[in-house]
Amino acid sequence: MTSIFNAKLQLPLEVWAGVECTVNRVGEEYFDQLERNGHGTRLEDLELFAQLGIQAIRYPVLWERIAPNGLENADWSWADVRLGRLRELGICPIVGLVHHGSGPRHTSLIDPEFPEKLAEFARAVAQRYPWVKYYTPVNEPLTTARFSGLYGHWYPHGQDDLTFGRALLSECRGVCLAMEAIREVNPHAQLVQTDDLGKTYSTPKLAYQALLENERRWLTFDLLCGRISQPHPIWGYLRDCGISESELEFFTQHPCPPDIIGINHYLTSDRFLDEHLENYPTWTHGGNGQDEYADIEAVRVCAEGIAGHCTLLKEAWERYQIPLAVTEVHLHCTREEQLRWLCEVWNAAQELRSQGVDVRAVTAWALLGTYDWNSLVTRWVGNYESGVFDLRSPQPRETAIAKTIRDLAAGRKPDHPILDIPGWWHRPERLVYPAVSCGLDQRSTQKSESILSPASYRPLAIIGATGTLGKAFARLCEVRGIPYHLLTRQKMNIANPVAVDAVLTELQPWAVINTAGYVRVDDAERDPANCLRVNTVGAEILATVCAQHNLPLVTFSSDLVFNGAVTQPYVETDAISPLNVYGCSKALAEKRVLQACPSSLIIRTSAFFSPWDEYNFVTIALRELSAGEDFLAAQDTIISPTYVPDLVHASLDLLIDGETGLWHLANKCEISWANLARLAAKTAGVSIKSLIALPARHLNLVAPRPTYSVLGSKRGGLMPGLEDALSRYCGEC
Repeated sequence: MTSIFNAKLQLPLEVWAGVECTVNRVGEEYFDQLERNGHGTRLEDLELFAQLGIQAIRYPVLWERIAPNGLENADWSWADVRLGRLRELGICPIVGLVHHGSGPRHTSLIDPEFPEKLAEFARAVAQRYPWVKYYTPVNEPLTTARFSGLYGHWYPHGQDDLTFGRALLSECRGVCLAMEAIREVNPHAQLVQTDDLGKTYSTPKLAYQALLENERRWLTFDLLCGRISQPHPIWGYLRDCGISESELEFFTQHPCPPDIIGINHYLTSDRFLDEHLENYPTWTHGGNGQDEYADIEAVRVCAEGIAGHCTLLKEAWERYQIPLAVTEVHLHCTREEQLRWLCEVWNAAQELRSQGVDVRAVTAWALLGTYDWNSLVTRWVGNYESGVFDLRSPQPRETAIAKTIRDLAAGRKPDHPILDIPGWWHRPERLVYPAVSCGLDQRSTQKSESILSPASYRPLAIIGATGTLGKAFARLCEVRGIPYHLLTRQKMNIANPVAVDAVLTELQPWAVINTAGYVRVDDAERDPANCLRVNTVGAEILATVCAQHNLPLVTFSSDLVFNGAVTQPYVETDAISPLNVYGCSKALAEKRVLQACPSSLIIRTSAFFSPWDEYNFVTIALRELSAGEDFLAAQDTIISPTYVPDLVHASLDLLIDGETGLWHLANKCEISWANLARLAAKTAGVSIKSLIALPARHLNLVAPRPTYSVLGSKRGGLMPGLEDALSRYCGEC
């Protein structure tokens, strides 16, 4: 046994992946992630997945989708094609049958016949695909039972311990019977059982509740391993819920231990319970009938930091001595934090393997991202979290995570400079409530708290220290944990190649963002030489030196490179024909920058508004309208306004993803300047009595401007809608 175990550890840690495929029911409505992410109709996705170098994939053959009206009416065509293609591509499928679901309409998690019905479906799957070796009949039984039976989020919307217990036992019994049926067809089939093992911490007063939560978190695996008998600490709880002895004894008589335990763990999984309600917002308040308490994310309050995957996996290994895998690694956050989280989990798995813990794989979850998990998939709002691929482009677009996965799968160490910096969960700003000790052994936390020091890491060089955009990049790099150096014109004159080379040699940045520029559109008509020197010559020189240093460059262009002779949004491939000097300077800069440094990223954008700038159109409009002063705005000039924080975040993500060439970034909308003032005033609750809408020709502008300069994109719609942006703008101001 020992030699076999050691042989397993000598094999490389594998990279698995997974498609978010939840089909959950809320009332009478089903929410299907495969419909939202489009994978249900895109067979070509599998080719993209194969190019990542993954060894296995958690893949859905879901009961609700295949046989919603009974096995006799099952449609296997979708699964036939996809599983067959995965087999051809050499990717091992780990087949899931129920993923946060409750089965077709003729059953539910508290249907006494749910386990037998699931087993019948499982047998049919095994008979149709006898070559499939790995199965997850029910994903995360404990999480699904909590959401469906204890919290009331999903069908059957129970909010009591008995419904929770019945749902959990039904799911786990379904796993046992499903694997029994599968193994009658394929004796070598293996169970990869997943669940979330989030821990609960608490104040001393609530230690009894934390103890219950921390015993309950093992229930899925303890039940399947046949460990729940009278001496078990959770036995009394389940009996008090109304679960009979015979229901519990089924598992001791029919144990079905997993072949691989799959741990799904998120930064929100660990919780802290505190009776001091005054320290926390009301939406965190709850209780257990005995005490009232706030239930908050431990990472936001725990002084010691997070226990991390090392601790959780080691606990699971010591408890079961069963091979482990991390079966979901996903973080809804900015791109660099997604990368940091993935690599941190990978490093934890490697560390544990060096200690003799049998960790088989780490799973890049949500290959195509997820929809509406911020509301626990209780409604369709359209909140999208990108993953390994970003679906906001016409076809799934690789993000930086894809390159990282390729590196890991090939045995290479990912080398992006941002990986040297601790994730937000290790930085002091993670604490949004008064710090409380959670009793963690600080030696077990995976990284110590760290304050970013510009001298400690290669910075991002940001040119344009006095402008709206440069200041915004600095502010949001601070938030995102990206070390930066903000450069003034005195520190680096981009029109001087010697100065540019000297500064980049000294700073050794990993990338350069150019926000400097001549922005006074009307003045440019009177001062074309200066405008061209800054916007065109300076940008070209910067691009040339960046190419010499092999540095990624991001620079910005404008909607004013277009002449407005269209009635639909401009995309990146449309012909340019500027009407004024400023537009000409930007159009010429685009051409010269790409000639000098073809790997540059040039972002066209439009009509800034920002909560951190007193001189943008929206801020001025609201200030003057609030004061009852006349405010003039063009009614016949149509634009696509751009919320600066959204622009900065999207630009940083594209830079980290390694995107190049022209991109259009503006908030989704086409609106006149006058209507923008009206919409901003409505959002802010300001009167528009003093708003004067008139034709642009009456504003006495010096430079001609296009009457229509709305930006669309053929490459991807990464920016939120305008109304959403204005709402956040008003919240910031």
